[in-house]
Amino acid sequence: MKRAARAPLTMLLSTLCGAHLLGCEVQPIVEGARLHSANGMAVDASGRLHVASILASEVVQLDPTTGKVLGRIGRDQGIDGPDDITLGPDGSLYWTGLVAGEVGRRTPGGVVTTQLVSPGVNPITFSSDGRLFVGLVFLDDALYEVDPALTAPPRLIARNWGLLNGFDFGPDGRLYAPVFSQGRVISIDVDSCEGATDPYTECDARTEGDGFFIPAAVKFDSQNRLHVVDQSGDVFRLDLTTHQKHLITHLAPGLDNLAFDAQDRLYVSSANDGFVVRVRTDGTTRTLSPGGMVAPGGIALVDTGAGASLQVADFFTMRSFDPQTGDPLGQITPFFGVSEQTTPTAVSADGNNLLVSSWFGNALQIWDGATGDVLESHTDFVFPNNAIRFQGDLIVAELGGAPDTGRILRQTSTDRIALAGGLSAPGGLAATNDDLWFADWGTGTVSQLIRDGVTLTPPETIAAGLDQPEGLALSPDGMLLVVESGAGRLTAIHPDTHAIRTLATGLDTGLPGITGFPPSYTFCGVAVSASGDVYVAGDAGNVIYKL
Repeated sequence: MKRAARAPLTMLLSTLCGAHLLGCEVQPIVEGARLHSANGMAVDASGRLHVASILASEVVQLDPTTGKVLGRIGRDQGIDGPDDITLGPDGSLYWTGLVAGEVGRRTPGGVVTTQLVSPGVNPITFSSDGRLFVGLVFLDDALYEVDPALTAPPRLIARNWGLLNGFDFGPDGRLYAPVFSQGRVISIDVDSCEGATDPYTECDARTEGDGFFIPAAVKFDSQNRLHVVDQSGDVFRLDLTTHQKHLITHLAPGLDNLAFDAQDRLYVSSANDGFVVRVRTDGTTRTLSPGGMVAPGGIALVDTGAGASLQVADFFTMRSFDPQTGDPLGQITPFFGVSEQTTPTAVSADGNNLLVSSWFGNALQIWDGATGDVLESHTDFVFPNNAIRFQGDLIVAELGGAPDTGRILRQTSTDRIALAGGLSAPGGLAATNDDLWFADWGTGTVSQLIRDGVTLTPPETIAAGLDQPEGLALSPDGMLLVVESGAGRLTAIHPDTHAIRTLATGLDTGLPGITGFPPSYTFCGVAVSASGDVYVAGDAGNVIYKL
């Protein structure tokens, strides 16, 4: 099929940017949370609130009254993917690296040590006599005692609990923990067994409360009252005598953890929305750190029948915004082990539906654009990073399980065809009716894979030396727009002449990854409207730009 002639690059720039040929006017249309997820929390002896952010690989110190950021301890200071945190008797900060499987310690003097326990290490707490305990969730299921000096080998207490999450010791010396997958809270005598595989018969463990949705964490206040946060958004006080739960307040779904200060002020964090709030005794709240997007990745313009919407795959949540104003239109919050929907890391339009990719959930799905219902699900790709529809088939950028094992696959109604292999970290995909291009984050290239319906073997590189190219889209004039996430740039490429021009710089992209996650990490997407408006996801800044 003969392709329509493409406009010169300067004409495209005039279309996109008016008379400003040296760059486009860039405006944030959606601004998200200050924190890239808010996870485990602890209050130090000075009253400062420490908040772990697994997605940003940092621990943030907040003023508990004003919410002002007092400091950040990040990767440059030894922190790597902290999910839960606690403070030791000497004031040392301890954290758990869920994916790397490490427990870390940072002394008040800044000395960092780590110890490998196992992938999935998450909840962490000290007993009153200074013993340190951690649990494994999602990637494994176990309870360990760990040497506070991170020197002696971890001691396995028992496996197969049903996923213990954020836990705390009670006044009776028992460990109280939510069972994430069973909707209940239990207490454990940590010295009642060692190495058990059937903990509910081999250990002294008993149910303290049940009927929760997905209990995420528990903590005691100074009056020895147990509190529970549920991913439903509910915050409860659990009476350990009657085993009845009393609702304190209801917040947005996706809650992660809680903490008390010396004045028994209660703080609650959100993984999905990244907010931190203080909950008053009457159930009202004060926002210390506002929420919103926590890691915007793939984006797509979709008309679901109620008008155009800008869909944003925000790691834990699919968010919808008005493409003109940036006003929120709604969101879908998948829940681990409960929802059919996967956790979205990329999205593209599939007619009026959504084509959702998730390397984190290792799934590729088609969602009904109006209801969010899962219409189709594939779980046999190896970490799908992005997907689009091409000539009725699915084109999938697969990260693979090891370096340089990424592939571009074509899924037909009857077959799966490898179009390209040996790729470093493929992600961006763009197509016309009979042309197909892809971007490879690791090699810094954009290549054409199909031309006039014919697969090119090997693919033809049309741009090289790019700085971590990710999102890829076609403008109405037939130009390729690519997000160079490492440089914070939006670049235009002429598909025929291979001429390259910078459209915008200073974009807050390129959120650094954490150990155990793919090197490309969050996906910086780009989408273009029929009128030429360009939208770019800034994952590092939790922002969506409009050009």
